[in-house]
Amino acid sequence: MGSLIRLIIGVPGAVIVTGGLFLFMAAMIRQETRLNEEEDAININITAQIDDTDINNANRDIKRPTLDAPPPPPPAVNDPSNRPALNGVAAQIPTINANLNIGSGFNPDRDAQPLVRIPPQYPERCMNRAKASESVLVQFDVTPDGQTTNIDAVESSNSCLNRAAIRSVERWKYQPKIVDNQAQWRRGVQTVITFTLEG
Repeated sequence: MGSLIRLIIGVPGAVIVTGGLFLFMAAMIRQETRLNEEEDAININITAQIDDTDINNANRDIKRPTLDAPPPPPPAVNDPSNRPALNGVAAQIPTINANLNIGSGFNPDRDAQPLVRIPPQYPERCMNRAKASESVLVQFDVTPDGQTTNIDAVESSNSCLNRAAIRSVERWKYQPKIVDNQAQWRRGVQTVITFTLEG
């Protein structure tokens, strides 16, 4: 109900105020103003005036700056007591008679290097009798293609985790062993896989 009363009073009030402002502005526009045409127009020149110069006399007025005299050279020191002594400790360089062949410094041979090691999944069936941290020692071979093979669990703190450790190592990838620029088998690689219970 209150908003209806505000609408009934507000709309006519807004029309009256708007009409009054319109009439006031129209009256301001209609006033005639006359300019004083009798005054002289002011002449404003914004371009810079450059005076012509005489080329023949312009070059004669240039004066070259005078340079300062260079400083005198430092005095020479002829006093022999001011010079350092050159007779220091005399030592003989030892001779080493060793036939060393250090080669070129580049050895392309390398052992198998791991590229991808996927961590094992903790089996749920082993969680009941597991400790907070368990470990499995795994032994395997790396093929010339970088695949792991002949995987065996050598030693473990919980035999229930052996299968999960072997499955994890099956998915590992290696850079193969390189000997004389040829990929070779790397046998007997051993690593410890640690299982930890969270929480």
